[in-house]
Parts: sequence; C-alpha cells; structure tokens
Amino acid sequence: MSEDLKNEEMGNWLEESESFKNIHEHEVVEGTVIQVNRDEAFVDIGYKQELPLPKKELAVPEPDSAEDVVKQGDKIKVYILSLGGENGGLLSKIKADAEVVWDELRAIKEHNDDPEVTELQTVDAHINNVVKGGLTATVNGLRGFIPASQMELHFVKDLNAYVGQTVKALPIEIESYKRRLVLSRRQLLEREREIKLQEVFSTLHEGDVIKGTVKRLVDYGAFIDVGGVDGLAHISDLSWERVSHPSAVLKVGDEVDVYVKNVDRETHRISLSVKQTLRDPWLDRAEAYREGDFIEGKIVKLATFGAFMEIEPGFDGLIPMGELSDRRIENADEAVAVGDIVKVKVLRIDLKRKRISLSINRARREGAHATFKRYQPAEEKSNEE
Repeated sequence: MSEDLKNEEMGNWLEESESFKNIHEHEVVEGTVIQVNRDEAFVDIGYKQELPLPKKELAVPEPDSAEDVVKQGDKIKVYILSLGGENGGLLSKIKADAEVVWDELRAIKEHNDDPEVTELQTVDAHINNVVKGGLTATVNGLRGFIPASQMELHFVKDLNAYVGQTVKALPIEIESYKRRLVLSRRQLLEREREIKLQEVFSTLHEGDVIKGTVKRLVDYGAFIDVGGVDGLAHISDLSWERVSHPSAVLKVGDEVDVYVKNVDRETHRISLSVKQTLRDPWLDRAEAYREGDFIEGKIVKLATFGAFMEIEPGFDGLIPMGELSDRRIENADEAVAVGDIVKVKVLRIDLKRKRISLSINRARREGAHATFKRYQPAEEKSNEE
C-alpha cells in the first residue's frame, strides 16, 4: 500500500473518530430518527452507525408500535444505554426524558435557593398514595416523596384526602443518581404567607374598618381572616353585651366588618374588634333620656364614691356621694341600700365617657310636682296590661 493511501485512510479514520469521540454511555444526546418500524426506531446520534431504540424504551406505558410515538425525521433526545455489541449500542427515550426532568428540577431548586429571588418556581405533583411518613407523588413521570410535615402549615392527621389531587410543590432534595426526589408544599405555603403578610402589614393601619371572614373560634375569641392574614378579636371585643363564648355571636364562615385596634409588625399580630363597628346600644338607651328628667330606679351597687342605680337592666347611672342625702354622710349605706327603689333627677349625660350622673337630693327638692318615669321590663308591662 502506498504511503499516500495510508495517510488518506488514517485521515479518514481520524475524521470519523473525531465525529463520535465525545459520545459516551450514560449520557443524553440529541439524535434524528432515520427509520421506524413496529418494534423499534433507529436514531442517528453522530455515532458510526444508527442505533436502535426499542419501543419499550420509547414511552410509558409501552406503545403498541414505535410508529405511534415517533416518525422519520423527528429530532429527539435519547439516553445512551450502551455502545458496542452486535447492534452497535442501545438507546432509551424514557431515560432521556427522565434526565431532562432531573435537570429541570435541579434548575428550579437552584433558582429557589437564591436569596435574591422573590418569585418561586413550582412543580405540579400528582399525589398517588399514602405511605409511612408521608405521600408519594409523580412529577413529570418521576416518583417523588412529600413528608407528612411538608404538606400543610399545620399537622394533618389523615393524609388520604390528598390522594388523587395535583398540588403545587417545591423540590427540596434532589439526588438523581439515587432517584431520590423530596418535595415540600409547606415551604411554598410559608413563602406565600410571608408575602401576604408583607402586603397586608404594609397597607393595614390602626383605626381602619375592613371586611373579614371568621376562620376559627376559640374560648378566648375569634380568628378572623383579613386579606389572607388572621387577626384575633378577643371575646370582649365581639359584642357590646357580655357573651359566654364566641359561638354565641359568630360562626365560622361569617363575613363581618372589623375595626383594627392594633397592628404589631414585628410579631405579625393583629388585634381586631367587631363590636366597635357596631353602634353601642348604651347610646341608644341614653338617647331616651334628657338632662333634667326625673326617673325612678333600683339601687344595685354601693361604692366608696356613691351608689349605682339601675335605670334599665344593664344600663346604670351613678348617684355621687354628695347627691345621696341632704346631710353629710361618710358611706353610701347611710342613705340607701341595695334593692331600694329611689327617685332621682338626671344631672348629666356624658355620651363620650358613657356616664350618667343622678341626684336624689335634687329630686327631693325639685320633684314635688314632677312626673317620675320608671323603666319597666317588657314582661312586667304585659302583666299590667
């Protein structure tokens, strides 16, 4: 063989080697479908020959025919299972698709791990089964696991309700070589809650009156959702009347107006009041009386500074010590006793401080010809009639 011919053959061999020297087993490459039949497709990946792609490696579940999945001329990504042997090697589209998904998941996690990122990227996780410690889920064909503690912001006793659902989640652990994928829905909910907190606390101010929805009732009050964030209305702020339990005036799901009493941006606590959006019934009762009126009522409590007289049930006025008797006294019980029915003159009605001042002395001196009004409960009036 001449020297020139040898050099030409060597050059051809080097050129051919150069064309596929970067092709290795267990990597993903792009190829072109050259031929397809029922059982397999042949793909050109730049190797020295087209390699077979069996239909069982084309899709899950396995198609009846390779022609149902690909056609001649298609450009597809394939995973190189092996090189060499009788057929020159073996390819898999299923594994290539999986590797692409692993790469996408790694990219999503890297994006979400960036502390500068404000918008998280999520995956759709289809819940398959309840297993020990959590749930199995499928993400673009890959099997993942959601620990029970990563499903909600709160503890969930029964996870079966999630089976069959598709939820948004974050990839938090990825080990593709072990085929390990751990997902979290809780971290996504926490981030969404934090964003919502920032939005609400940037616009909420003490004194605002806003709409809210009752989310939960407890012995000491009601948690009310105000724009995605819960605030607490203490039981004393639910009604102007005394209530034994929040369920006496509210139920879960009620939409109510609430008054913002306090906003603590450091602890993310909001104090609300329902009663302050309602007219105080004390004012309605007070409007029925005028300064100078003469009325009759019952002494219900004695104090060091005077005596309280019941004008109506739950509606009292104060008779100061100096207005209890014409003579000087040290204690209220020197002039009246609890249960006494007395006649008084209305001295002052202070709507702002919600106080009514009364006088027995003035009633005695000025009320000789006055008409005294006495409050009567409805049942008492009906009995008289």
